[in-house]
Amino acid sequence: MKAVGAGEGAKIGVMGGTFDPVHLGHLAAAQEAACRLGLERVIFIPAGFPPHKPSATVTPAHHRWEMVTLAIADNPLFFASRLEIARPGPSYTVETIAALREARPGCEWFFITGADAVLELPTWREPERLVSLCTVVAVTRPLTQIDPREALPPGLAAAVRVLPVPGVAVSATELRERVRQGLPIRYLTADPVIGYIYKEGLYL
Repeated sequence: MKAVGAGEGAKIGVMGGTFDPVHLGHLAAAQEAACRLGLERVIFIPAGFPPHKPSATVTPAHHRWEMVTLAIADNPLFFASRLEIARPGPSYTVETIAALREARPGCEWFFITGADAVLELPTWREPERLVSLCTVVAVTRPLTQIDPREALPPGLAAAVRVLPVPGVAVSATELRERVRQGLPIRYLTADPVIGYIYKEGLYL
């Protein structure tokens, strides 16, 4: 894992998610956010135990961690953290951002996630506290017109920034299903991730 090394006053993005598996949509969103928001770093943080998903349906964390590190290895803007994997219990975004802010209090934080996930923001743990700690960046997929702010309470909507991202309209669910069906996933995720999936026999 590369050391984050961001200085005082840095703008840092956080890509949270299950990453089961990480795909080109995640990478394109992180790169676009870094460019558009002037981020010095984007940290990918695989969830340890996603509270909104049954644990039996999620690939073990060590596999998801390896796929993330393989996917981001060639981009100097991207870093990975085991913060949620190492923390016991469910992975709550508010606790993650609070821990990052405590470690680097002089930085400005941006939590980057899909617009569909932001629609569920009121159901997250302490959403009001979360938006007081960071800017929530809602990434929209190609060919979609979702603005999650229209469905959020005003206090939460004001803290959300919508970021249209050109890129691959692919989801992790679609990738897993393609592997199960024996369909190609080349050009949908990074080549080292593809190699890892087949080497470990994931999603079959």
